[in-house]
Parts: sequence; C-alpha cells; structure tokens
Amino acid sequence: MSKSAPCQLILALDLETREEALAMLDRLGDSLKWVKIGLQLFTAYGPDFVREIADRGYKVFLDLKLHDIPNTVAKAVQSISTLPVDLLTLHACGGGEMLEWANKARADYAPNLNLLAVTVLTSMNEAQLRSLNVASTPEAQVLHLADITLKSGVQGLVCSSLELAPLRERFGQEPIIVTPGIRPAGSAADEQKRIMTPAAAAAAGSSYIVVGRPILKAADPAAAARSIQADLS
Repeated sequence: MSKSAPCQLILALDLETREEALAMLDRLGDSLKWVKIGLQLFTAYGPDFVREIADRGYKVFLDLKLHDIPNTVAKAVQSISTLPVDLLTLHACGGGEMLEWANKARADYAPNLNLLAVTVLTSMNEAQLRSLNVASTPEAQVLHLADITLKSGVQGLVCSSLELAPLRERFGQEPIIVTPGIRPAGSAADEQKRIMTPAAAAAAGSSYIVVGRPILKAADPAAAARSIQADLS
C-alpha cells in the first residue's frame, strides 16, 4: 500500500453572517489553508461569498450535499465549475447514475475540481438508520455507498473517522476521504455521534479533517488551528 499524503485541516466556517465569517478569518490569518462553506452561508450570500473567501487565499470546500435527479445535479456541477472551488459534496444516496453524471460534468467543465460523496452523516447512528429502513450498521452502509461512489468515478468520500480503517483496507490510499465530526481531546461532542481526535483520524488515513466549533469558539482561534495541525503531523 502506498503512503498517503499528510492529512490537512479544513475549518468549517459555520457562522451566522458574512461579517462574522470575515472577522473570524481576520483572526485566523494564515494559520490554515482550507475553509468549508456550507449551506447556511452559501444560501445567504451565494457565489460571491465563495469568491470573496478564495480571494483571501483560502482553498474552498463547498459543502452543498447535492442530491437530485442526475441531470439537475450535473447542471449544478456545471454552474459551480465557474467558481474557485476545490472540493464539492454530493450525496452518495443519489445513486450511481447521479454520481456518474456529476463526474462527467466535472470532467467536462472543471477537471481540477474533486467531488466527494457523503456516505452516512456523522450525526446519524444505527438507530437513526433503522428509522429510515436501512438495516445495515453505519460501517456497512458507508462501505456499500463507498463502493457505488468509487465505481462511478467520483474522487472521494465524506464519512465518519470511525469508518476510515475499513475504507482504506478495502479501497487503498487513492480515494480522498474527508472526515467531519473531529473533536480535539476534551472538546464537547455537540450533536455528533461518531467522532475521533485529529491525531487518531490522521493515523487512520483521513485525507482532510473538518473542524468547526473547537476553533470558532476558542479564545485564540489561530492558536487552536495551529495546535490541531501540530496533532496531525
């Protein structure tokens, strides 16, 4: 098995307003390279906000979790191809055809963009899967959806860090794997059900970890970001 690239930190910029987000980035400066823009800020401020973040020198992970009929998702990927976005999410539950159409749009319009299929949300556990009539364990469902995703040509996955080891064992080091639900030792779990520390996630094979509140709520966000990155190395 080839050695994977070093794990990188992505800040989940989950704040209420553009002004709060930009003030936070002013405090963070060059302490990190990656920023995740989610539905909340994208819905409020749109593509111009993505450009504004990228213009500050950050790489952008646009977390929209696209899930619709194949043609609609492909057209959305085509639209996003005009933006300075490096990583974009869609839902693996959309199925193989949707994923294939999305990946074809990516190849045609934004070949440097990497698509990531969200498998099982880190806020979900086995009981919640059962409520959706999914009889699998979270790990089995993640592996099933990962198989569909990677056969479709999509570049990577979003999953809980607890599924990293079986994913790397089955699929090797090539797929990008992004793990949210990361909590430094001593942090509150909040609504996350399946969590891991930064160092443990890196050791298990995560390509990128996503961290929000432990940085955003820190007295010194830049120091918190640097501490997490030290854990990763």
